[in-house]
Amino acid sequence: MSLYYHSVTLDEDRCKGCTNCIKRCPTHAIRVRDGKARIISERCIDCGECIRVCPHHAKRARFDDISRLKDFKYTVALPAPTLYGQFNNLSDIDYVLTGLLNMGFDDIFEVSKSAEIISDATRRLIKEGALKTPVISSACPAVVRLIRVKFPELCSHVLPLLSPMQAAAIQAKGEAREKTGLPLSDIGVFFITPCPAKVTDIRSPIGIDASWVDGAFSIADIYPVLLEQMNKIKTPLPLAHSGIIGVSWANSGGESSALLQEKYLAADGIENVIKVLEELENERLTELEFIELNACPGGCVGGVMAVENAYVAKARIQRLRKYLPVSLNHVEGDSEMRRYGWNAPLEYAGVMKLSDDLEEAMRMMEEIDRLYKLLPDLDCGSCGAPSCHTLAEDIVLGDAQLNDCIFILRQEASSAGIALSPLFGKKMKKEGTINDR
Repeated sequence: MSLYYHSVTLDEDRCKGCTNCIKRCPTHAIRVRDGKARIISERCIDCGECIRVCPHHAKRARFDDISRLKDFKYTVALPAPTLYGQFNNLSDIDYVLTGLLNMGFDDIFEVSKSAEIISDATRRLIKEGALKTPVISSACPAVVRLIRVKFPELCSHVLPLLSPMQAAAIQAKGEAREKTGLPLSDIGVFFITPCPAKVTDIRSPIGIDASWVDGAFSIADIYPVLLEQMNKIKTPLPLAHSGIIGVSWANSGGESSALLQEKYLAADGIENVIKVLEELENERLTELEFIELNACPGGCVGGVMAVENAYVAKARIQRLRKYLPVSLNHVEGDSEMRRYGWNAPLEYAGVMKLSDDLEEAMRMMEEIDRLYKLLPDLDCGSCGAPSCHTLAEDIVLGDAQLNDCIFILRQEASSAGIALSPLFGKKMKKEGTINDR
């Protein structure tokens, strides 16, 4: 397992070096060098924001092909509740679950069932006073990785419980083993995911030594085949066993409302998430008990691997709720609480540090400040870095040069008696005429 496995990848042939991605990356993990984007692996949190904003579709998410079902003797689908919001006029979740069986899965385990269990466990831990408040949800792996990278002081606030996906995989494999008598190695459990961060959490999980999930299929990839199967169903099998609380996790605020108390905050969209974390770091949200943060707009329904518009899917989930009971799943005893707890606390990743040596880091910071004052403070991105301050940092780290800034380059050219074409960046003599186009 790679320390920095990433589900977000770059297709260099499609990349035009347009700098859209560098401006939106929340951890400044992307640079444009030699006309192509470059992803700094240790800083990337796989939030998928670069996929969302790239006009040339040069960023992609890795996921498994459906043919992987053949690698196991018995397979179980783990549908995210977001999947239910992709279908128009859906009033019965059993159509989706039966459709998955007809696609070739041997069994189904709803992630919304485990979401209800995690909600119940969270309520108990908060009531017991066992957590440092405000508690930050650990359900969104992109947010958890963001905290590890940029907000080290908040690591102790993150809920030390598995995500519903990971909890569902543990339950699904246990039930499948009892049902079939097969060893765990012959049982394949696959998550149907709306986002790349979940794929990363399968390959490089936080809080546990290894994931129980064997792979992930994109909702966008599964959707057309599943829809075809659903349209053939006359009477679905009675498979659903979760309620409003579990299914509501698909939308921003769903996890928070399941705590059945008012001292919470729910924010979605990576920029809003960062603002909340900054407020929390500055100790301005001490009156809250729980904070739910989703990197994708609207919550998981806004994942880049979903099919439907996030707000349309959110409305569909809201309508679907009226056909459901409140909740059907709860924690059964202390042993189950421990079963879904983390093995180790969340620790700061330290990838933003300039140097492990404090004296050297201070010297580098002084040099960054000196270089920053030489730059225009426009944050235009033309240099291939997201901001002037980031360019100064790259220069100190040896990854860039001062004249990567187009304004510095023009000053140097002017001092040498050379003018640069404003349209094409071509060199020409000051006293000459504009170059032919």
